[in-house]
Amino acid sequence: MTVMWITGAHGFIGRHLARVLANQGHRVDGIGHGAIDEGERRRIGLGEWLNGEIDAANLNALAGRCGLPSTVFHLAGGSSVGLSIVQPLEDFSRTVASTARLLEWLRSTAPGCRLIVASSAAVYGARSMGPIPENAAPAPMSPYGEHKLMMEQLCRSYGITFGLRSTVVRLFSVYGPHLRKQLLWDICSRLQQGEQTLVLGGTGAETRDWTDVRDVVRLLAIIGKLPQQETCLVINGGSGRSTSVGEVATMLVKNWKHHVAVRYSGAVRAGDPFSLVADDATLRQLPFDWRISIEQGIVDYVKWFKEQVRG
Repeated sequence: MTVMWITGAHGFIGRHLARVLANQGHRVDGIGHGAIDEGERRRIGLGEWLNGEIDAANLNALAGRCGLPSTVFHLAGGSSVGLSIVQPLEDFSRTVASTARLLEWLRSTAPGCRLIVASSAAVYGARSMGPIPENAAPAPMSPYGEHKLMMEQLCRSYGITFGLRSTVVRLFSVYGPHLRKQLLWDICSRLQQGEQTLVLGGTGAETRDWTDVRDVVRLLAIIGKLPQQETCLVINGGSGRSTSVGEVATMLVKNWKHHVAVRYSGAVRAGDPFSLVADDATLRQLPFDWRISIEQGIVDYVKWFKEQVRG
């Protein structure tokens, strides 16, 4: 049985990934912030969970309990553009410092371990209005994007200097059941409260590459199995399909089955590019296909939201 670790397994993507890996027969252990009781730990497929910082002492403790990992999925880090602007040092610590400590521990303790790193399309910034290839020049617009880029540069440095193998997956707009923040959560929460007119920021024409978390974790699991020759490989984790914020809002309202007017303030949030859509040419070479369309994903999200509110 292979041993796989997930940093940030308590988070939105981490919980979905733990279940998928466990269902594939792997032993899955996790480290990060947040309390998980025994019942919840078993439900999501975690063998061991260490609630604490990603540092040498805690990584050694986890290894002592369950053995050294063959693969680490590094999902820990900052998860909000807005919070990174309000608390940039905290975001730096969560993303950059934690990655540096993990890489240093791997270098000295588990140099043969494969590292799969969740980065973000935020590293690209606002330089492109069309599909963005992996070799596009980074131009982050927020501390969040800057710190993700620094994280990638650390992985590249440890690959060049020490031979550590890492694959960086630049995720685009990940959504899906159990996501309790961002646009979909905000709109559904306001619909649940009975608002008759939704006033959203921006223009509604902003475009994103929306990817359902259930597809995203399948992608991560597949990447973890593939052989890798390069010391540091970068892959866009996007579908290449562009959908506007206005289209997503319309789909949410339609599936809510209430007549609600949607308007846009025109105000643009700091750090938000107008368009972030992947060039998926590299991903299309993998044995992977996107199975959940944005239309079906919205249906499933509204259903989950209504069920969890009733529960």
